[in-house]
Order: sequence, then C-alpha cells, then structure tokens
Amino acid sequence: MNDKIITFLNSDLLDKYLVGNTSKEETAKVEAYISKYPEVKDAYNTLQNNLEIVAKSNAIEAPEHLLNNILSELDEKPVATLRAIPNQRTWYKFSIAASIAALVFAGSTLMFYLNNQDLLQENEVIADEIFDLRSDIDKNNKLLSDIMQQFKQLNNPETQKYIIKGNARAKNLKTVAYINPIEKTSMIDVVSLPQLPEEQCYQIWAEVQDKMVSLGILNESDSQLIPLPYTENALGLNITIEPKGGNKNASVEKSVAEISLKK
Repeated sequence: MNDKIITFLNSDLLDKYLVGNTSKEETAKVEAYISKYPEVKDAYNTLQNNLEIVAKSNAIEAPEHLLNNILSELDEKPVATLRAIPNQRTWYKFSIAASIAALVFAGSTLMFYLNNQDLLQENEVIADEIFDLRSDIDKNNKLLSDIMQQFKQLNNPETQKYIIKGNARAKNLKTVAYINPIEKTSMIDVVSLPQLPEEQCYQIWAEVQDKMVSLGILNESDSQLIPLPYTENALGLNITIEPKGGNKNASVEKSVAEISLKK
C-alpha cells in the first residue's frame, strides 16, 4: 500500500462521504479513489457495513399521523328574506328595511365572532404542533449525534470485536461485543436471543480475576447496539440465565455463552 493511499485512508474523507458531508470536489476525489484502488474500496465497504449496523440498531418508526388541515370550510347559510306586502306605508317599509339590516348586521357580527374563535383555536393547535415538531427535531438531533458517536467507536482502530455464540442451552443466541481498551468504552449488539419463560432473563457478566461482575440484563426485544459498563482488566464475558430482574451472583452452572478476552 503506497503512501498516497495511506494518507487518504488516514483522512476523514471516507467518513464524510458516507454521511453526505463532502463538497463536490471531495466527492469526486473519494469516488475516484474507490474505483481506482482496491484497498480504498475495501475500507469503504467496511465503513458502510458498520454504518448499516448502527443505523439498524437505532431505527425509529415514522409518525403515525400527519398534521390535520389548519382551516375548515365554513358553511354559508342564506339569510331568510321577507316577502314584500303591497300598499304598505312608507314608514313601515323603512322599519322593515331597518329590521332586515339589523338582522344582517347581527348575523354578520355573530359569524365574525365564531370565525374569530375558530381562528384562535386553530392558532393554539398550530402552536402546539410547532412545539411538538421542535421537540421531535431536538430528539432526532440527539439520536443522530448518538448514532455518529457509535459509528466512530465502531470504526476506531483500537476497538476490538468479539462474536459471542450460544452453547447447547441457547443455540440461536448470538451477540457481538465491541470493546475499546484505550477509550475505555464497550458496546454490545444483540443479534438474537432465544425466548425464555417469563420468570427468567439473560444477564451478561464480566469475569474479573476470581469474581463475576454484572454488566446488565439483555432483553429479547433489545435487538440494537447498546452501551455496556466498561470493566478494567476483564478476562472474559459470560451470559447466564437468571431469575427475572437479574441476580447479584452469577449462576455459572446456567451459562449459555462465554468468550475469553485474553490476548
């Protein structure tokens, strides 16, 4: 691998390209390197797979409803008209006209009042929707920040990957642990967990010298990348079946999966 390729891989252009944060010139440069150098293409495929793992583990559902229409149509009802009676006195005609004008004015005033009340209520609804949208944006920004942080941890060259498979007690169990001893971080990707009776659960432990330290409970519905407490000088990881809610001491005789972290 020549110095030109090493310099390119040590830059952050591939990461920026994956998340769509490159300029037009940077995009052209990355795509040229991917098509020309197999080493760059392999690195790109690895980054893409890791990003897919993080994205799937943090997938969120789309909203169940859209915003309602802001304005509703107003029904216009005709004002009742009075039949003219011939041979009425002039003053009586004026009184009828005045009465009609008063009725029209009263009806218009009532209509404007009701419309104004509707607009006030709609404004309150809009304000609530805007508040909800801002809250959703804040949540999505935090989620995106968490995803990018996990993505960086996965692609850190110091991060070590451990595949943990179940034994005869749980043949379909599979998890992947990511441990970075330099930054002292650890995560686990729960790929599959066989279903247990309601009164039992899976609990993961770190083996430290002659004792087992609990790292938490793994749930069947927890199929995502989740952080684990980092344990200094851990010799291995062990998953056991424990009573619902977890146990203070590991039931080693009910171990369903274990892996050594020794180098």
